[in-house]
Amino acid sequence: MHAYTLLAPAKINLLLEILGDRTDGFHELVMVLQSVDLADLVELRPLGGERIQIHCDHPEVPTHESNLAFKAARLMQQKFPGRGGVSATIHKQIPVGAGLAGGSTNAAAVLVGLDLMWNLGLTQGELQGLGAALGSDVPFCISGGTALALGRGEVLSPLLDLDQLYVVLAKYRSLAISTSWAYQTYRQQFGHTYPQTPTALEQSRRQGPSVPMVAAINHRDLTQIGSLLYNDLERVVLPQHPQVQKLRDQFLQFEAKGALMSGSGSTVFGLTETRSQAETLAEQMRSVFPDPDLDLWVTKLISSGIQVA
Repeated sequence: MHAYTLLAPAKINLLLEILGDRTDGFHELVMVLQSVDLADLVELRPLGGERIQIHCDHPEVPTHESNLAFKAARLMQQKFPGRGGVSATIHKQIPVGAGLAGGSTNAAAVLVGLDLMWNLGLTQGELQGLGAALGSDVPFCISGGTALALGRGEVLSPLLDLDQLYVVLAKYRSLAISTSWAYQTYRQQFGHTYPQTPTALEQSRRQGPSVPMVAAINHRDLTQIGSLLYNDLERVVLPQHPQVQKLRDQFLQFEAKGALMSGSGSTVFGLTETRSQAETLAEQMRSVFPDPDLDLWVTKLISSGIQVA
């Protein structure tokens, strides 16, 4: 069997709307997800027996059963027994605890890589079905690009590609925000506003901010897209972490086309039309926030998910 090296891109949320509760304990969501050209590298090699080994060059990433990449390998072994073990080495570029789906995209890379290594011939839909059992962002990370995501994030509809646009990502290295904390806190504070019937839920979906956002994407109207960026989780995260709000507000003062916290945070992004605008924006942000704990990345929106490197 061959070894494979895969690129595993990060994702940002152009939109995250919380509609209400689901019977499975998750939230019913409407999201617009977007891949960016900031990617981890995942190297897969066959091992004898049924061993699974995870290696990572980032000290905060676990290398045991709690790692989503480990869970992805174990799931593939259970679904397709007798194929052998695997060693996965993760070279991290995506920051940890950042709302950029770093763990999910690593798991997606393991699913795609083992499909190739074991010559299974699975379709993208079949891989996404496996990914949905691991985490809500994993199916999107497999396909990537620009997509409308419903359910808990696993029901995907591709949208017009927005590649060639650029973003500046900003994250304090020492600040990681728990996704479960963000959603639980949102439920505690705003659960009384959730629709109580399927009809009311559907009405909320049809009247929500995703409708004009999808239209703006279909017209590639960057000004509209920037003005329609939306994330319900900002309502609980920003009051708790004012330094995240300051980053978002400063992006807008420097005339980014739009700015938003991605996912549950703590990454904030500013949207621009060209690389030169993004580089200028990053320099401006660094001049205002010289803190060495703040990391900035200039990166591009891309139309692909997991790719063989």
